[in-house]
Amino acid sequence: MNRHVKPKLSQISSEERHAREQLAAFYRICDQFGWTELIYNHITARVPGPERHFLINQFGLMYNEITASNLVKIDVDGNVVDGSDAKVNAPGFTIHSAIHMAREDAHYIVHTHTTEGVTVACADGGLSPHSFYGAQLYGEVAYHDFEGISVDLSERERLVKSLGNKNVMILRHHGLLTCGETAAAAFFRMYMLQRACEVQVHTLQMGKELRHLPEAVLKRTVQQSQTAVAKGFDEKHAFGQDTYDALIRQLDAEGSTFRQ
Repeated sequence: MNRHVKPKLSQISSEERHAREQLAAFYRICDQFGWTELIYNHITARVPGPERHFLINQFGLMYNEITASNLVKIDVDGNVVDGSDAKVNAPGFTIHSAIHMAREDAHYIVHTHTTEGVTVACADGGLSPHSFYGAQLYGEVAYHDFEGISVDLSERERLVKSLGNKNVMILRHHGLLTCGETAAAAFFRMYMLQRACEVQVHTLQMGKELRHLPEAVLKRTVQQSQTAVAKGFDEKHAFGQDTYDALIRQLDAEGSTFRQ
């Protein structure tokens, strides 16, 4: 594995340290949920500040090895800017840099290849809204057509166009992607998307179609999810923050090393 000089966390800004800890926790949480693909896939976080820098996992590490200090800081051109020669996976850079460059509000981005997610991504109809989870994403899902492994930088423009102003996207034949201003928002969206895919796949395995919900109910469910459910029924909470805080408490209680 390439040498990676870990930054001294005491010597970086409190804002960057917070981003590092939030992102490292995100990797550990995804590992616990089984949303992993060996050493592949990525979750990224934009580093606070005027520079267009973001944090990504060092290529070669498993999700349960990610810590605040071994995350790699790169710019939108793929250059490592933390003083190390750590290796970064090219497809991860292509997809994540595109969105970080185009969306000021996309501070955290998560991309997964779960079995259920890829299965739905391969289906002509995409995600069904006709479940408890799918209804909360009604009208909120973007789609991007598969162009091969994402190593061609020219795909970035098309990927951003496909996403538009949405925070949830299914990469056709490929996987799932969500983003948010916070790690909590990106996680909560991915959780709902993954659960919707799981229910859809399991229903189809029964040889049945999902029973349709009226459009009025779908629209009301989306509004409820965005204004109450994801905020713990408390308007003062940020989107999904109460859930994410609980998951971080669980990591700390288990003695996780993600903060190191």
